[in-house]
Amino acid sequence: MSNTKRANIYPGLYVAIVLKKDQPTGKLTQGFVQDILTSKPIHPRGIKVRLDDGSVGRVQHILSPL
Repeated sequence: MSNTKRANIYPGLYVAIVLKKDQPTGKLTQGFVQDILTSKPIHPRGIKVRLDDGSVGRVQHILSPL
């Protein structure tokens, strides 16, 4: 899946993430990637990012490339 590969995620990309507090419900938060926090090239639960509004979570879906 593309959300598990760090190479597919970059600043400015519009994504849907799941916040740590929302993991039990699966509620998604949308926004633009500001920083990539995962250092490994692949992470099975999704790459951890910080959005431009400061939210931190794991990428679940890539919504549209810029």
